[in-house]
Amino acid sequence: MKKNLLLIFLILFFGSSLSSAELNIKSEKTGGAKMRLSSSAFSDNGMIPSRYARTGSNISPPLAIQDIPANAKSLALAVDDPDSPSGTWGHWVVWNIPPDTKSIPEGTQPKGVKGRNDFGRLEWDGPSPPSGTHTYVFKIYALDILLNLKEGAGKKDMEKAMEGHIFAKAVLKGKFSR
Repeated sequence: MKKNLLLIFLILFFGSSLSSAELNIKSEKTGGAKMRLSSSAFSDNGMIPSRYARTGSNISPPLAIQDIPANAKSLALAVDDPDSPSGTWGHWVVWNIPPDTKSIPEGTQPKGVKGRNDFGRLEWDGPSPPSGTHTYVFKIYALDILLNLKEGAGKKDMEKAMEGHIFAKAVLKGKFSR
């Protein structure tokens, strides 16, 4: 009953500003600490160096994941640009990442299943804004299942499969301009 009242309050208070995935984050105990995502290449809301852009070396930045819940069965990663003129643009999608993954080194793909980004590729594609400064949102999710999706599925497929199975999430934002 308390969970339903909390959900109703969140919907009324935040309206549609929360995504369906955020509304479906489980309220299970996750071991206390809040999961965190960071990079040694840029700070949260800082500028992403050009080496990680499509116009640079187009390699993925190093990522560190901390305080992963002990009961996680898998992790999922998505990176997108909500400032894209054509709507949110996906740059990286990977799921079924082992839950003991503490870091993703620069220029590497984490172990897991590769999803298709909006460039049509199964790997990292860095910032490439047509103009201005864009924000790139790196999201890591702790899930209570392995996702039953084939390699090459897209971010929307991943988000749908994750519904009701997310119990922790961490976000890192970076900015890039040409």
